[in-house]
Amino acid sequence: MMRKCFALFVVLAAGFALGACSSFEIPSKKVDYKTTTKLPPLDIPPDLARPGTDDRFVVPDGNPKGTATFSDYNKGQAGKPSAVSAASAAVLPNVDNVRIDRAGTQRWLVVPGTPEQLWSVVKEFWQETGFVVNVEAPEAGVMETDWSENRAKIPQSGLSGVIGRALDSMYSTSERDKYRTRLERGAQPGTTEIYISHRGMEEIFITEYKDQMRWQPRKPDPDLEAEMLRKLMVRFGVDDTRAKTQIAATRPELQAKINRSADGDRLALADPFDRAWRRVGLALDRVGFTVEDRDRSKGVYFVRYIDPDADVKTTEDKGWFSKLKFWGGSSKVQSKEQYRILVREATAGTEVQVLDKDGAREKTDTSTRILTLLFDQLK
Repeated sequence: MMRKCFALFVVLAAGFALGACSSFEIPSKKVDYKTTTKLPPLDIPPDLARPGTDDRFVVPDGNPKGTATFSDYNKGQAGKPSAVSAASAAVLPNVDNVRIDRAGTQRWLVVPGTPEQLWSVVKEFWQETGFVVNVEAPEAGVMETDWSENRAKIPQSGLSGVIGRALDSMYSTSERDKYRTRLERGAQPGTTEIYISHRGMEEIFITEYKDQMRWQPRKPDPDLEAEMLRKLMVRFGVDDTRAKTQIAATRPELQAKINRSADGDRLALADPFDRAWRRVGLALDRVGFTVEDRDRSKGVYFVRYIDPDADVKTTEDKGWFSKLKFWGGSSKVQSKEQYRILVREATAGTEVQVLDKDGAREKTDTSTRILTLLFDQLK
Protein backbone atom coordinates (compact mmCIF):
# COMPACT_ATOMS: atom_id res chain seq x y z
CA MET A 1 0.00 0.00 0.00
CA MET A 2 2.81 2.38 0.91
CA ARG A 3 4.54 1.65 -2.38
CA LYS A 4 1.38 2.52 -4.35
CA CYS A 5 0.97 5.79 -2.46
CA PHE A 6 4.63 6.64 -3.03
CA ALA A 7 4.32 5.88 -6.75
CA LEU A 8 1.27 8.13 -7.02
CA PHE A 9 3.14 10.90 -5.20
CA VAL A 10 6.04 10.60 -7.64
CA VAL A 11 3.67 10.91 -10.60
CA LEU A 12 1.99 13.96 -9.11
CA ALA A 13 5.30 15.57 -8.26
CA ALA A 14 6.58 14.97 -11.77
CA GLY A 15 3.44 16.52 -13.15
CA PHE A 16 3.89 19.68 -11.08
CA ALA A 17 7.51 19.90 -12.12
CA LEU A 18 6.71 19.52 -15.78
CA GLY A 19 3.83 21.99 -15.46
CA ALA A 20 6.25 24.56 -14.08
CA CYS A 21 8.56 24.10 -17.02
CA SER A 22 7.30 26.37 -19.79
CA SER A 23 9.45 24.61 -22.37
CA PHE A 24 7.52 21.35 -22.00
CA GLU A 25 4.97 21.24 -24.83
CA ILE A 26 3.28 18.46 -26.75
CA PRO A 27 2.52 19.15 -30.42
CA SER A 28 -1.21 19.80 -30.64
CA LYS A 29 -3.65 18.08 -32.97
CA LYS A 30 -6.92 19.50 -34.19
CA VAL A 31 -8.84 16.24 -33.95
CA ASP A 32 -8.37 13.08 -31.94
CA TYR A 33 -11.71 11.36 -31.62
CA LYS A 34 -12.77 8.68 -29.22
CA THR A 35 -16.21 7.16 -29.75
CA THR A 36 -18.44 7.59 -26.70
CA THR A 37 -20.91 4.81 -27.47
CA LYS A 38 -21.01 1.45 -29.16
CA LEU A 39 -23.87 0.25 -31.29
CA PRO A 40 -25.93 -2.66 -29.96
CA PRO A 41 -25.73 -5.97 -31.83
CA LEU A 42 -28.03 -6.22 -34.83
CA ASP A 43 -31.01 -8.51 -34.22
CA ILE A 44 -32.65 -9.85 -37.40
CA PRO A 45 -36.41 -10.47 -37.04
CA PRO A 46 -37.37 -14.10 -37.83
CA ASP A 47 -39.66 -13.06 -40.69
CA LEU A 48 -36.84 -11.41 -42.61
CA ALA A 49 -34.50 -13.23 -44.96
CA ARG A 50 -30.91 -13.72 -43.87
CA PRO A 51 -28.60 -11.05 -45.26
CA GLY A 52 -26.27 -11.95 -48.07
CA THR A 53 -22.82 -13.14 -47.04
CA ASP A 54 -19.40 -12.63 -48.53
CA ASP A 55 -17.30 -15.71 -49.35
CA ARG A 56 -14.20 -13.84 -48.19
CA PHE A 57 -15.32 -14.35 -44.60
CA VAL A 58 -16.25 -18.05 -44.86
CA VAL A 59 -13.76 -20.41 -43.20
CA PRO A 60 -12.82 -23.01 -45.85
CA ASP A 61 -13.41 -26.68 -45.11
CA GLY A 62 -10.32 -28.06 -46.76
CA ASN A 63 -10.19 -31.19 -44.62
CA PRO A 64 -12.59 -34.06 -45.42
CA LYS A 65 -12.86 -34.81 -41.70
CA GLY A 66 -14.59 -31.51 -41.20
CA THR A 67 -11.69 -29.59 -39.61
CA ALA A 68 -9.98 -26.55 -41.10
CA THR A 69 -6.34 -25.64 -40.54
CA PHE A 70 -4.43 -22.47 -41.35
CA SER A 71 -2.09 -24.34 -43.71
CA ASP A 72 -5.08 -25.79 -45.60
CA TYR A 73 -6.51 -22.30 -45.89
CA ASN A 74 -3.27 -20.90 -47.31
CA LYS A 75 -3.14 -23.72 -49.88
CA GLY A 76 -6.71 -23.01 -50.93
CA GLN A 77 -6.02 -19.29 -51.29
CA ALA A 78 -2.73 -19.66 -53.18
CA GLY A 79 -2.87 -17.98 -56.55
CA LYS A 80 -6.11 -16.15 -55.85
CA PRO A 81 -6.06 -12.34 -56.04
CA SER A 82 -6.84 -10.48 -52.84
CA ALA A 83 -10.42 -9.20 -53.01
CA VAL A 84 -9.58 -6.37 -50.64
CA SER A 85 -6.53 -5.33 -52.66
CA ALA A 86 -8.49 -5.50 -55.91
CA ALA A 87 -11.28 -3.40 -54.47
CA SER A 88 -8.83 -0.80 -53.17
CA ALA A 89 -7.10 -0.59 -56.53
CA ALA A 90 -10.45 -0.11 -58.24
CA VAL A 91 -11.70 2.74 -56.06
CA LEU A 92 -8.61 4.76 -55.17
CA PRO A 93 -8.62 7.61 -57.71
CA ASN A 94 -5.81 9.37 -59.49
CA VAL A 95 -4.65 11.72 -56.72
CA ASP A 96 -3.79 14.44 -59.23
CA ASN A 97 -7.51 14.78 -59.98
CA VAL A 98 -8.68 14.98 -56.35
CA ARG A 99 -9.40 18.60 -55.44
CA ILE A 100 -11.25 20.90 -53.06
CA ASP A 101 -13.96 23.25 -54.35
CA ARG A 102 -15.09 26.15 -52.21
CA ALA A 103 -17.83 28.77 -52.01
CA GLY A 104 -17.71 31.09 -49.01
CA THR A 105 -17.29 29.03 -45.84
CA GLN A 106 -18.41 25.85 -47.62
CA ARG A 107 -15.93 23.35 -48.99
CA TRP A 108 -16.39 19.99 -50.66
CA LEU A 109 -14.20 17.33 -52.19
CA VAL A 110 -14.32 16.41 -55.89
CA VAL A 111 -13.04 12.86 -56.52
CA PRO A 112 -12.86 10.76 -59.71
CA GLY A 113 -15.18 7.76 -59.49
CA THR A 114 -18.80 6.97 -58.71
CA PRO A 115 -20.44 7.17 -55.27
CA GLU A 116 -20.78 3.37 -55.32
CA GLN A 117 -17.04 2.94 -55.84
CA LEU A 118 -16.05 5.46 -53.16
CA TRP A 119 -18.58 4.50 -50.48
CA SER A 120 -16.47 1.81 -48.75
CA VAL A 121 -13.37 4.01 -48.68
CA VAL A 122 -15.29 6.85 -47.02
CA LYS A 123 -16.79 4.47 -44.45
CA GLU A 124 -13.35 3.03 -43.63
CA PHE A 125 -12.04 6.58 -43.24
CA TRP A 126 -14.57 7.39 -40.50
CA GLN A 127 -13.88 4.12 -38.71
CA GLU A 128 -10.13 4.73 -38.84
CA THR A 129 -10.69 8.26 -37.48
CA GLY A 130 -12.36 6.83 -34.36
CA PHE A 131 -16.07 6.91 -35.18
CA VAL A 132 -18.86 4.37 -35.35
CA VAL A 133 -20.85 4.77 -38.56
CA ASN A 134 -24.36 4.97 -37.15
CA VAL A 135 -26.43 5.62 -40.29
CA GLU A 136 -25.87 4.33 -43.82
CA ALA A 137 -28.22 5.18 -46.68
CA PRO A 138 -26.34 4.43 -49.93
CA GLU A 139 -29.48 5.01 -52.00
CA ALA A 140 -29.55 8.61 -50.72
CA GLY A 141 -25.76 8.97 -50.63
CA VAL A 142 -25.80 9.78 -46.90
CA MET A 143 -23.60 8.42 -44.13
CA GLU A 144 -23.65 9.63 -40.53
CA THR A 145 -21.37 8.93 -37.58
CA ASP A 146 -22.22 8.41 -33.95
CA TRP A 147 -21.37 11.06 -31.35
CA SER A 148 -17.71 11.19 -30.37
CA GLU A 149 -15.43 13.23 -28.12
CA ASN A 150 -12.54 15.23 -29.56
CA ARG A 151 -9.70 14.32 -27.20
CA ALA A 152 -7.43 16.89 -28.85
CA LYS A 153 -9.24 19.56 -26.82
CA ILE A 154 -7.87 18.12 -23.55
CA PRO A 155 -4.70 20.03 -22.49
CA GLN A 156 -1.57 18.06 -23.32
CA SER A 157 1.08 19.98 -21.37
CA GLY A 158 2.00 20.34 -17.73
CA LEU A 159 0.19 18.43 -14.99
CA SER A 160 -3.00 17.82 -16.96
CA GLY A 161 -1.00 16.35 -19.83
CA VAL A 162 0.95 13.93 -17.63
CA ILE A 163 -2.04 12.78 -15.62
CA GLY A 164 -4.33 12.80 -18.65
CA ARG A 165 -2.00 10.52 -20.60
CA ALA A 166 -1.52 8.23 -17.60
CA LEU A 167 -5.20 8.10 -16.62
CA ASP A 168 -6.99 8.97 -19.85
CA SER A 169 -10.44 8.01 -18.63
CA MET A 170 -10.30 10.60 -15.82
CA TYR A 171 -10.50 13.49 -18.27
CA SER A 172 -13.40 14.36 -20.51
CA THR A 173 -14.49 17.41 -22.46
CA SER A 174 -18.00 18.83 -22.29
CA GLU A 175 -18.45 18.60 -26.06
CA ARG A 176 -19.46 15.90 -28.51
CA ASP A 177 -19.30 15.92 -32.33
CA LYS A 178 -20.84 13.95 -35.15
CA TYR A 179 -20.49 14.23 -38.91
CA ARG A 180 -22.75 13.64 -41.87
CA THR A 181 -21.20 12.77 -45.23
CA ARG A 182 -23.11 13.18 -48.46
CA LEU A 183 -21.89 11.75 -51.78
CA GLU A 184 -23.38 13.17 -54.98
CA ARG A 185 -22.55 12.59 -58.61
CA GLY A 186 -20.45 15.53 -59.71
CA ALA A 187 -21.23 18.18 -62.29
CA GLN A 188 -18.28 16.78 -64.25
CA PRO A 189 -19.06 13.28 -65.61
CA GLY A 190 -17.21 10.47 -63.83
CA THR A 191 -16.70 12.40 -60.58
CA THR A 192 -18.27 12.43 -57.14
CA GLU A 193 -18.67 15.43 -54.85
CA ILE A 194 -18.23 14.63 -51.15
CA TYR A 195 -19.71 16.99 -48.55
CA ILE A 196 -18.96 16.76 -44.83
CA SER A 197 -21.14 18.64 -42.34
CA HIS A 198 -20.53 18.92 -38.60
CA ARG A 199 -22.99 18.92 -35.71
CA GLY A 200 -22.01 19.61 -32.12
CA MET A 201 -23.45 19.34 -28.62
CA GLU A 202 -22.13 20.85 -25.39
CA GLU A 203 -22.95 20.18 -21.76
CA ILE A 204 -23.81 23.28 -19.73
CA PHE A 205 -24.90 24.05 -16.19
CA ILE A 206 -28.59 24.93 -16.00
CA THR A 207 -28.83 25.97 -12.33
CA GLU A 208 -27.33 28.82 -10.38
CA TYR A 209 -25.55 26.40 -8.02
CA LYS A 210 -24.08 24.38 -10.92
CA ASP A 211 -25.50 21.12 -9.65
CA GLN A 212 -27.45 20.18 -12.80
CA MET A 213 -26.27 19.93 -16.41
CA ARG A 214 -27.92 19.52 -19.79
CA TRP A 215 -26.74 18.87 -23.34
CA GLN A 216 -27.62 21.51 -25.90
CA PRO A 217 -26.72 22.06 -29.58
CA ARG A 218 -23.76 24.22 -30.52
CA LYS A 219 -23.00 25.85 -33.85
CA PRO A 220 -21.56 23.82 -36.74
CA ASP A 221 -17.79 24.30 -37.01
CA PRO A 222 -16.55 24.93 -40.60
CA ASP A 223 -12.94 24.49 -39.41
CA LEU A 224 -13.65 20.94 -38.23
CA GLU A 225 -15.36 20.21 -41.55
CA ALA A 226 -12.29 21.51 -43.39
CA GLU A 227 -9.97 19.40 -41.23
CA MET A 228 -11.97 16.26 -41.97
CA LEU A 229 -11.94 17.01 -45.70
CA ARG A 230 -8.16 17.40 -45.51
CA LYS A 231 -7.78 14.06 -43.74
CA LEU A 232 -10.07 12.40 -46.29
CA MET A 233 -7.94 13.80 -49.13
CA VAL A 234 -4.91 12.18 -47.50
CA ARG A 235 -6.89 8.92 -47.19
CA PHE A 236 -7.40 9.05 -50.97
CA GLY A 237 -3.62 9.33 -51.41
CA VAL A 238 -3.10 13.09 -51.70
CA ASP A 239 0.10 14.43 -50.16
CA ASP A 240 -0.61 16.13 -46.83
CA THR A 241 1.17 19.36 -47.81
CA ARG A 242 -0.88 19.66 -51.00
CA ALA A 243 -4.08 18.90 -49.08
CA LYS A 244 -3.33 21.67 -46.55
CA THR A 245 -2.61 24.14 -49.36
CA GLN A 246 -5.92 23.42 -51.08
CA ILE A 247 -7.89 23.64 -47.83
CA ALA A 248 -6.29 27.02 -47.00
CA ALA A 249 -6.94 28.51 -50.46
CA THR A 250 -9.65 31.17 -50.38
CA ARG A 251 -12.13 32.43 -52.94
CA PRO A 252 -14.32 35.53 -52.90
CA GLU A 253 -17.48 34.81 -50.96
CA LEU A 254 -20.61 34.68 -53.07
CA GLN A 255 -23.40 37.00 -52.04
CA ALA A 256 -26.80 35.88 -50.77
CA LYS A 257 -29.77 37.91 -49.59
CA ILE A 258 -33.37 37.41 -48.47
CA ASN A 259 -36.03 39.16 -50.55
CA ARG A 260 -39.28 39.70 -48.65
CA SER A 261 -42.67 40.08 -50.32
CA ALA A 262 -46.37 39.61 -49.55
CA ASP A 263 -46.53 36.29 -51.39
CA GLY A 264 -43.63 34.81 -49.41
CA ASP A 265 -39.91 35.29 -48.82
CA ARG A 266 -37.19 34.17 -51.22
CA LEU A 267 -33.48 33.54 -50.71
CA ALA A 268 -31.49 34.90 -53.67
CA LEU A 269 -28.08 33.39 -54.53
CA ALA A 270 -25.52 34.54 -57.07
CA ASP A 271 -24.69 30.90 -57.94
CA PRO A 272 -25.80 29.07 -61.07
CA PHE A 273 -28.26 26.25 -60.44
CA ASP A 274 -25.74 23.36 -60.26
CA ARG A 275 -23.65 24.99 -57.57
CA ALA A 276 -26.67 26.40 -55.71
CA TRP A 277 -28.24 22.93 -55.56
CA ARG A 278 -25.15 21.47 -53.92
CA ARG A 279 -24.62 24.38 -51.54
CA VAL A 280 -28.23 24.29 -50.36
CA GLY A 281 -27.90 20.56 -49.74
CA LEU A 282 -24.83 21.13 -47.57
CA ALA A 283 -26.56 23.97 -45.72
CA LEU A 284 -29.53 21.69 -44.96
CA ASP A 285 -27.15 19.13 -43.48
CA ARG A 286 -25.40 21.76 -41.38
CA VAL A 287 -28.51 23.20 -39.76
CA GLY A 288 -30.00 19.83 -38.84
CA PHE A 289 -32.68 19.14 -41.44
CA THR A 290 -33.57 15.56 -42.28
CA VAL A 291 -33.53 15.23 -46.07
CA GLU A 292 -35.97 12.43 -46.81
CA ASP A 293 -35.82 12.64 -50.60
CA ARG A 294 -34.73 14.94 -53.40
CA ASP A 295 -35.61 15.51 -57.03
CA ARG A 296 -32.81 17.35 -58.76
CA SER A 297 -34.70 17.60 -62.06
CA LYS A 298 -37.37 19.67 -60.27
CA GLY A 299 -34.93 21.33 -57.85
CA VAL A 300 -36.76 20.05 -54.76
CA TYR A 301 -35.48 18.77 -51.40
CA PHE A 302 -38.11 16.97 -49.32
CA VAL A 303 -37.20 17.72 -45.70
CA ARG A 304 -38.40 17.58 -42.12
CA TYR A 305 -37.72 20.72 -40.14
CA ILE A 306 -36.86 20.13 -36.50
CA ASP A 307 -37.06 23.14 -34.24
CA PRO A 308 -33.87 22.94 -32.09
CA ASP A 309 -35.65 24.21 -28.97
CA ALA A 310 -38.48 21.72 -29.36
CA ASP A 311 -36.08 18.86 -30.00
CA VAL A 312 -34.08 19.53 -26.85
CA LYS A 313 -37.25 19.89 -24.79
CA THR A 314 -38.66 16.55 -25.94
CA THR A 315 -35.46 14.72 -24.98
CA GLU A 316 -34.78 16.38 -21.64
CA ASP A 317 -36.02 13.49 -19.55
CA LYS A 318 -34.92 10.58 -21.72
CA GLY A 319 -31.35 10.15 -20.51
CA TRP A 320 -27.91 11.28 -21.63
CA PHE A 321 -27.66 9.38 -24.90
CA SER A 322 -31.11 10.35 -26.17
CA LYS A 323 -30.23 14.02 -25.69
CA LEU A 324 -27.39 13.56 -28.18
CA LYS A 325 -29.68 12.30 -30.96
CA PHE A 326 -30.17 15.84 -32.23
CA TRP A 327 -30.09 15.07 -35.92
CA GLY A 328 -32.54 12.21 -35.56
CA GLY A 329 -34.91 14.34 -33.53
CA SER A 330 -38.19 13.29 -32.01
CA SER A 331 -40.73 11.44 -34.12
CA LYS A 332 -43.46 13.49 -32.46
CA VAL A 333 -41.83 16.70 -33.66
CA GLN A 334 -40.91 15.32 -37.08
CA SER A 335 -44.40 14.14 -37.98
CA LYS A 336 -45.73 17.74 -38.03
CA GLU A 337 -42.89 19.52 -39.81
CA GLN A 338 -42.60 18.41 -43.43
CA TYR A 339 -41.55 20.90 -46.10
CA ARG A 340 -40.15 21.20 -49.59
CA ILE A 341 -37.13 23.38 -50.33
CA LEU A 342 -37.34 24.60 -53.92
CA VAL A 343 -34.15 25.64 -55.74
CA ARG A 344 -34.71 27.17 -59.17
CA GLU A 345 -33.00 29.41 -61.69
CA ALA A 346 -33.68 33.14 -61.52
CA THR A 347 -32.77 36.20 -63.59
CA ALA A 348 -29.51 36.82 -61.72
CA GLY A 349 -28.54 33.42 -60.37
CA THR A 350 -30.78 31.15 -58.29
CA GLU A 351 -33.55 31.56 -55.74
CA VAL A 352 -34.66 29.33 -52.88
CA GLN A 353 -38.25 29.07 -51.63
CA VAL A 354 -39.97 27.12 -48.86
CA LEU A 355 -43.07 25.13 -49.80
CA ASP A 356 -45.43 23.19 -47.58
CA LYS A 357 -45.84 19.40 -47.83
CA ASP A 358 -48.41 19.84 -50.65
CA GLY A 359 -46.16 22.09 -52.75
CA ALA A 360 -47.85 25.44 -51.98
CA ARG A 361 -45.86 28.52 -50.94
CA GLU A 362 -45.22 28.58 -47.19
CA LYS A 363 -45.93 32.09 -45.82
CA THR A 364 -45.65 31.50 -42.07
CA ASP A 365 -42.92 32.55 -39.66
CA THR A 366 -41.46 29.06 -40.03
CA SER A 367 -40.64 29.81 -43.67
CA THR A 368 -38.78 32.96 -42.61
CA ARG A 369 -36.87 31.03 -39.98
CA ILE A 370 -35.87 28.28 -42.41
CA LEU A 371 -34.64 30.78 -45.00
CA THR A 372 -32.74 32.68 -42.30
CA LEU A 373 -31.00 29.48 -41.20
CA LEU A 374 -30.01 28.75 -44.80
CA PHE A 375 -28.91 32.34 -45.36
CA ASP A 376 -26.51 32.12 -42.39
CA GLN A 377 -24.80 29.18 -44.11
CA LEU A 378 -24.86 30.54 -47.67
CA LYS A 379 -24.00 34.21 -47.28
